[in-house]
Amino acid sequence: MTSPGPRGPAEATDEGVLRLGLDDDARRGAPAAVAAVCDRGTVRAVAVHGHPHGDGRPTTRDTVFRIASMSKSFLAATVLVLRDRGLLDLHAPITTSVPGVRLLHDGRECTVTGEQLLSNRSGLGEDNAWVDRHLGAGREELAALFASGLPLAAVPGTVYQYSNLGQSLLGRAVEAVTGRAVEDVVREVLLEPLGLHRTAHTPDAFPDDERAHGFRTFDGGETFRPEPFVGAGALGCIGSMVSTVDDIATWMWFLGSAFTDEPVAPEVLSPASRRELQQPRTPIPGPPGAFPGHELAAAGYGYGLVVEEDRRFGRIVQHSGGLPGFSSHMRWHAATGLGVVAFGNSDDFAARRVAGVALDELLAGTGAPSAVVRPWRETVAAAQAIDAAIREGRSASAYPVLADHVLADVPADVRDARLGAQLEEIGGLVPEQAPFAERVVAAGSEAELRWRIAGVRADLRVEVRMIGLPEPRIQGLSVVVVPTGESRSEGEQPGPADRHRLVLPAL
Repeated sequence: MTSPGPRGPAEATDEGVLRLGLDDDARRGAPAAVAAVCDRGTVRAVAVHGHPHGDGRPTTRDTVFRIASMSKSFLAATVLVLRDRGLLDLHAPITTSVPGVRLLHDGRECTVTGEQLLSNRSGLGEDNAWVDRHLGAGREELAALFASGLPLAAVPGTVYQYSNLGQSLLGRAVEAVTGRAVEDVVREVLLEPLGLHRTAHTPDAFPDDERAHGFRTFDGGETFRPEPFVGAGALGCIGSMVSTVDDIATWMWFLGSAFTDEPVAPEVLSPASRRELQQPRTPIPGPPGAFPGHELAAAGYGYGLVVEEDRRFGRIVQHSGGLPGFSSHMRWHAATGLGVVAFGNSDDFAARRVAGVALDELLAGTGAPSAVVRPWRETVAAAQAIDAAIREGRSASAYPVLADHVLADVPADVRDARLGAQLEEIGGLVPEQAPFAERVVAAGSEAELRWRIAGVRADLRVEVRMIGLPEPRIQGLSVVVVPTGESRSEGEQPGPADRHRLVLPAL
């Protein structure tokens, strides 16, 4: 892991990318909206729109909006705090903490664990529309619902299904092991230690003139109808929270900094546990593009967060929120700590598109890497040894640091013949080579390294892959011809490694 390095003059583009995301179409979707560019916990630029009460008073960066299902990230982090304290076992049946729950598949009771609930693969089906209007249900009502037996839409642990009811059981588990309301526990273990004083579980925690009112439109934003706040009862832990862009900026970096050498507030929740939140646990089938140019290689649900693998920028962590009258979205780039948050006070507001377009444009404009990779010392040392051997004309039989299978898989005489043909193709090697570090072009992981050796008519690209033994050895060695000064051969498509930022150890 490493702390993000400098990214260049991004500041000049911040307001522009927010205007691009919060465009006319987005503004038509809500009476009021706010979007912000965040950089490692600090709001760097804000764009506001409209009037949060519909009465002429302007939206500000301090306006409190309902963040709906973004609340799940706070619930998930609280669950891991209690797990780390030894109070919750996520791999035990949920009935261990919450007795009386009956979950049925094909009429038979099933065992469902807290981990399956947290990662949305419990078998409980999607329930967004129903839950939205039952957010204020009481605890006794919800307990009776689960006791009566809920049918599962899939075998537990097999498929992704977004279940609010399922995650609410984790709120009940928090209450069971602490003897306190889950909202109080979240505030005590997360909100107060992190200084999130503009974040709460109910809108009435703030004066009316500080919070956005909800609205709905049924004619594409031509007119808006006031939407009363839905309640915040037993299901409130999964979707009732309110916050501001500054507080969410702090929250995103608290989570994202776990991937750096200097994670903030390790006493609140360990970096290792925060990384767990941001690991895809349950594949999300066929993730669609939510905004122009959005191309995903994969996506999965972690713990209270969605993890995307963007084809260009690598890992993006995000979550949306939606309730009658509100729409919200937060997303951040793991490699740089750049993020965007967007709130609107209508469920027609395209918060995910607003934040997604803005973040993509920001990352493209700053040349953001898809990941930051720090190769092992042994990887770099082995690569330098192979580099010297090739430049000195040694036979593959004399190459150092090779694992014992390498020359068995491809004999030395075969490797020598192939390299000889390549050297003839490029007209031989240039005698004076640039320093090794300047010729390194990519690393797919800490155990891999690619570099160029300059030739007369073209270059060689050499790659080593290490096996993690007590004394790491080279398990893979390849050499290909590439155009002069290039890192890829003709027709070769860029791969993830080509977009990584490398931090080489000093040798």
